[in-house]
Amino acid sequence: MSRRPPILDVAGLHKHFGPLHVLRGIDLRVAPQELVFIIGPSGSGKSTLLRCLNRLEEPSAGAIVFDGVDVLAPDVDINAIRRQMGMVFQSFNLYPHMTALGNVALALRKVLGRGRADAEALARAALARVGLSDKAGAYPSELSGGQQQRVAIARALALEPKIMLFDEPTSALDPELVGSVLAVMRAMRESGMTMVVVSHELQFARAAADRVVFIDHGEIVEEGPPARVFGDPAHARTREFVARIAGHP
Repeated sequence: MSRRPPILDVAGLHKHFGPLHVLRGIDLRVAPQELVFIIGPSGSGKSTLLRCLNRLEEPSAGAIVFDGVDVLAPDVDINAIRRQMGMVFQSFNLYPHMTALGNVALALRKVLGRGRADAEALARAALARVGLSDKAGAYPSELSGGQQQRVAIARALALEPKIMLFDEPTSALDPELVGSVLAVMRAMRESGMTMVVVSHELQFARAAADRVVFIDHGEIVEEGPPARVFGDPAHARTREFVARIAGHP
């Protein structure tokens, strides 16, 4: 991990949903240009952690500092924070009545206040980054699931965020479409984008991640380089999860 100051520093993060204690004191630091991969069983708190980072869910306790800004401060401009934290969800959340270009340009116009011509030029550049220049005029219904997810990634990238959060970005895709999305994510990683990824794509994690974090029951059980976490985990819970997800007995 880089010795530079973290771009994201999470300390003692807790989240309750009524009596349910979902996050139990998460400490997580992410360095600039680092790709952190978060794995764990369903219901372990992975998606809740991501959603707390930009306050789509309000943490119950703890601290989040992003790029030197206290995300949980009462007077923080949370919309400014969200512009800098791109987020890609499991579902694509595209407007069905708008083309791929329109979906990406809309974010630029509404969020950054760009004029139509400027927004469309930037949107075309973002679509080119995800390999969809030829689909600018296509509507979501005319695109495969993988292409729709790549439009969603382009929409987030167009805002030039400082970090990208991915919440199970390939879990809604047919297996043959997963590779195209992972290829875009790999290219983003190679270009220096800081990324936090929640996913079960362990092969991608092995190849691309700087660090793997295993969460279970709302706690970080283990973290380290992919080769160690997958090849020689220190904790039995990690071993069991990795074996199960890899399809071993």
